[in-house]
Amino acid sequence: MTDQPVTDAGIETDAAPAAASAGDALRPSGPFRIGDRVQLTGPKGRLHTVTLRTGGELHTHHGVLRHEQLIGLPDGSVVPNSGGHEYLALRPLLRDFVMSMPRGAAIVYPKDAAQILAEADVFPGATVVEAGVGSGALSLWLLRATGSSGRLISFERRSDFADVAQANVETFLGGRPGNWDVVVGDLVEALPDTVAASSVDRVILDMLAPWECIDVVADALTPGGVVLCYIATATQLSRVAEYIRGTGLFTDPEASETMVRGWHVEGLAVRPDHRMVAHTGFLLWARRLAPGAVAPEVKRRASKSSYGDEDVELWTPGAVGDRQITDKNLRKRVREAQRAAEGARQAAAGSTGQEPARP
Repeated sequence: MTDQPVTDAGIETDAAPAAASAGDALRPSGPFRIGDRVQLTGPKGRLHTVTLRTGGELHTHHGVLRHEQLIGLPDGSVVPNSGGHEYLALRPLLRDFVMSMPRGAAIVYPKDAAQILAEADVFPGATVVEAGVGSGALSLWLLRATGSSGRLISFERRSDFADVAQANVETFLGGRPGNWDVVVGDLVEALPDTVAASSVDRVILDMLAPWECIDVVADALTPGGVVLCYIATATQLSRVAEYIRGTGLFTDPEASETMVRGWHVEGLAVRPDHRMVAHTGFLLWARRLAPGAVAPEVKRRASKSSYGDEDVELWTPGAVGDRQITDKNLRKRVREAQRAAEGARQAAAGSTGQEPARP
């Protein structure tokens, strides 16, 4: 796994790229210009993300690269610095940007953002509610997916996090999208006053206790709409799943996690990378039922999930799902083990030229 992009501490990175409007920056192309964000890949694959400015310079221990060297060049150009070391210059992709942007809170990784868009079925023109906004990483993906005809409403309890998120979004898009609203406040209190009942297509909850918001989310969602929770721990996952089931207002929730493992591919040296982006969070999603509808009962095999504190204290084999083997199966496995042992003895004897020992 290569080094993640880093922001050069000596460069102003909070300036928005020069663009006529936010819409113009959604499809960045053409020669580099003042205000553009550029990702520079230097020796040994180290990445630097800078915002081009008049008189700007990238200083490293390999030398100095002046921003003016990049002005007017197309994406994918290679430029040398003062020490003769070459740097590849590219406009950062959205996944690159979210990994290098300033963070007020932990971000939603690109691998999870992609799954959120897929599992929640975020579509152009959708009205989407997001809480909390964090550093704005997921907001950028949602704005891209909903398009100019959609609407994104982001809720954040902390005003400082909201400020960071808004700055990041404006930096990447080159301006503030007109279809994005940021509400500083608690979702439970603010959502009913912000949207009409049954008017929201999708709700994405990225917070510590999403079960606290499920009731107001159910009121805001249109029938068939999707609520998706991004949660970090198994205990949170269990609690929000059971709460959603208990409301009777949603389909049976589904859950997953996504792990991404890169591969080293160079000639005949083809192998998995030693490092991978493993667990970052769980996704859990469900769909809103029509008012008054009762979902058909899901037929399940007998479950060990319904037991009291007394059962936990006793910690019986039944409580932990221990399955008892029948006498018939046990005799069969004994015979299989004995045949395997006999084969091993014969193989050992064949290698030494001796008769196999009998048990």
